[in-house]
Amino acid sequence: MAQGQRVTVVTGGSRGIGAAVAVRLAREGHHVAIGYERSHEAAEETARAVRAEGVLALPVRMDTSVERDVDRLFDTAREQLGPVTGLVNNAGVSGPLGRFTETPTDVMRRVLDVNVLGALLCSRRALREMSTAYGGHGGCVVSVSSGAATLGAPGEYVHYAASKAALDAMTVGLAKEFGPEGVRVNSVQPGAVLTDMHATMGDPERPWKKAESIPLRRPGEPGEIAAAVAWLLSDEASFTNGAVLRVAGGA
Repeated sequence: MAQGQRVTVVTGGSRGIGAAVAVRLAREGHHVAIGYERSHEAAEETARAVRAEGVLALPVRMDTSVERDVDRLFDTAREQLGPVTGLVNNAGVSGPLGRFTETPTDVMRRVLDVNVLGALLCSRRALREMSTAYGGHGGCVVSVSSGAATLGAPGEYVHYAASKAALDAMTVGLAKEFGPEGVRVNSVQPGAVLTDMHATMGDPERPWKKAESIPLRRPGEPGEIAAAVAWLLSDEASFTNGAVLRVAGGA
């Protein structure tokens, strides 16, 4: 990718891992477009933290599963920040924890819409911006997957695990298709991380309950995932393409 100002779109960037990624990238000199669905206040708080690092921040309310929202996010980012050079597919939902047979269809559909279709739509638009075949100058896509993609998450959220496995398959395929066009595509598989996602699932203590099965005997911090994402977006990872990097404490 040609040197110059980096402009990165981070979906689900208002809190948790997404917010940590946005701030970490700001420290690396990226202007950041923050896609968020609900909390304007949380998005503005993240934007303030990004701006405090001396770069630009642009919060945009959107739903990754809605194509026109995705186009508006990227159009606004290009107009106000400059040509997009990176995408972090972080937006994701899980629904409540529970047995697969008791999981409502509407929950499954929403998880697939956001976690799979949303990532596909955002990636497609980002690749149209960055691929040399479309007049771009190259760039990077990093998707936030989950250790559940290989563990299956039995008794908790098999549908979520399946959606994240799809994300990793997308990563490998896009890396092979767009590597020759100057775009690197990778993913990160976090394990149990201290975010409010667990409370949303119905078990705020879940990360600590999982600690017994993690070789490091603790859950991860959002900043530890953000560090991996930032590295994959950096020039230090210039020969890393199609990788699925597990950041899960050994689990």
